[in-house]
Amino acid sequence: MMDVMAGHDLRDRHSLPSEEASYLDGLNRGVAGLRVAWTPDLGYARVDPVVRAVTTRAVETFTNLGCVVEEAAPGFDDPSQAFRVLMLLNTDLTRMRELAAKWGGEMDPDLLPLLESSLSLAECADAGFVRKDVYNTMANFFTRFDLLLTPTMAVPPFELGVSQPAEVDGQPIAPGSPAWTPFTFPFNMTGQPAASVPCGWTDDGLPIGLQIIGPTKGDRLVLRAAAAFEKAAPWTQRTPSLG
Repeated sequence: MMDVMAGHDLRDRHSLPSEEASYLDGLNRGVAGLRVAWTPDLGYARVDPVVRAVTTRAVETFTNLGCVVEEAAPGFDDPSQAFRVLMLLNTDLTRMRELAAKWGGEMDPDLLPLLESSLSLAECADAGFVRKDVYNTMANFFTRFDLLLTPTMAVPPFELGVSQPAEVDGQPIAPGSPAWTPFTFPFNMTGQPAASVPCGWTDDGLPIGLQIIGPTKGDRLVLRAAAAFEKAAPWTQRTPSLG
């Protein structure tokens, strides 16, 4: 799928030229000798104890594969407010508000308050500089490490029919809060390649994910690490019960 999706497109000013090699090449090279950082909370996130325990055990797989693993967080502060602003800046608010006026009752209730937001010029400028700061922090971090490992989500899978859990690690969270997804959006902000691999199970048989993050344009390395982990800790033979 990556081979099909990657490459330059005139409609996307951020797209990069195609590479001649397939993304399948080198997947079996292994990860021995890589410098791997692991953080269960990025230094600030609340994390469910089950998620923390399962992902911490999963990181041992990388040690067994010959990686040099160190617990270390990149060092940036929680960028969730800046991400909210950047998300709104990249949303077609005019058209979305028209849709909300007509179809609001059918739309995600957590989305509607966002569409009513107003932003100051200072908030927009500040958010842009937060993104630059997080990006630069990650660039410096990857001069010391080849990969960063985190949980994928801060909570185990929750019940159907709700858009988010009511709490994280026993503490309530507000509607629309990113507190249950603290590990994914920072790397959407920076453009860091990342993959999520199932790494363990809750007591009731639901999967928990480990996130593998690489340096800018390090997609091949991330895929290689994911392939090595899945080979060492296979999971496809086990699926959640539908009962």
